[in-house]
Amino acid sequence: MRRLEFFKRQINGVLEQNNMYFIYIIKCKDGTMYTGITTDIKRRFLEHKEGRGGNYTNSRGVSKLLYTEKAKNRSFASKREAKIKSLSRGEKLNLIRSSRAPRAHSGD
Repeated sequence: MRRLEFFKRQINGVLEQNNMYFIYIIKCKDGTMYTGITTDIKRRFLEHKEGRGGNYTNSRGVSKLLYTEKAKNRSFASKREAKIKSLSRGEKLNLIRSSRAPRAHSGD
């Protein structure tokens, strides 16, 4: 039995490593912002919108998705989420604005 559990944990770890994670910021109806991580942006946003996303968004309602960022794994996504959560409101707004700015590109 122990060996089976060990292999299940290994398989789950491999599957988790292969999933792309996303960090996201949602605007709530009261104007506040919520930051989280997920492997499926569309699904998670709908969960928030339908009141199944967690206490913070349930109590405030969800307005729109403001920002997404890809992460190679859950560890990186969790660390980046913590970093974004530690930003001031103004810094978060700058992050959102900078992600929407046109990117310079060479005309090779």
